[in-house]
Amino acid sequence: MRIAEIFHSVQGEGEFSGTPSVFVRTTGCNLRCWFCDTPYTSFKAEGLQRDWQDVLQEVLEFDCLHVVLTGGEPLLQPDLLPLAHALRQQRRIVTIETAGTVFRPVEADLMSISPKLSNSAPIGLNRWEQRHERDRNRPDVIRQMLQASPCQLKFVVDQPADLDEIVQYLRGFPEIAPNQVWLMPQGIRQEELAAKGVWLAPLAEQIGYRFCPRRHIEMYGNVRAT
Repeated sequence: MRIAEIFHSVQGEGEFSGTPSVFVRTTGCNLRCWFCDTPYTSFKAEGLQRDWQDVLQEVLEFDCLHVVLTGGEPLLQPDLLPLAHALRQQRRIVTIETAGTVFRPVEADLMSISPKLSNSAPIGLNRWEQRHERDRNRPDVIRQMLQASPCQLKFVVDQPADLDEIVQYLRGFPEIAPNQVWLMPQGIRQEELAAKGVWLAPLAEQIGYRFCPRRHIEMYGNVRAT
């Protein structure tokens, strides 16, 4: 596995927001969202190849129940399967953060899916624009994930008009309950998130979705943990 970093922090998004967690961040992504807040896993990939058993031992050194497998796109890593299985065998609660473009039969207590909207298109990367648009929307993969694991869906919202696209997208998944859907403001600065939260939180409530303020940025700013 190519690993960018392993660290202990607080989950800032979704169902387990505020929960102390160990994060295993893989390197490698098949998308190039312009607002990516971990470019060191995609645009400028960093990280070392490590055996999954070595990663497991480092994670278990933390006295922490929750583990988040994230990226990049962690499901590009075949060794995520034995790692997730071993973590659950050790009674860890495993969340996998994914864009929902790659399916593997991996064990997870929560599959945290963040489908990418048209607002994610890369800017000034001609060689990536077509590939990103081709790969970002994989409803077949989403359906496989919904059948395999408990899921939540998180959407990055940049403008109020994005809500129309989200509502239309979710019409294709009537099995997804509104309380499984989280809306997150796009931004990497605390003041930017706060400004967008002013209009996004009431819109989410009005539609019946849940609002996710991205607490890790509120608490620490957009900085690397290591």
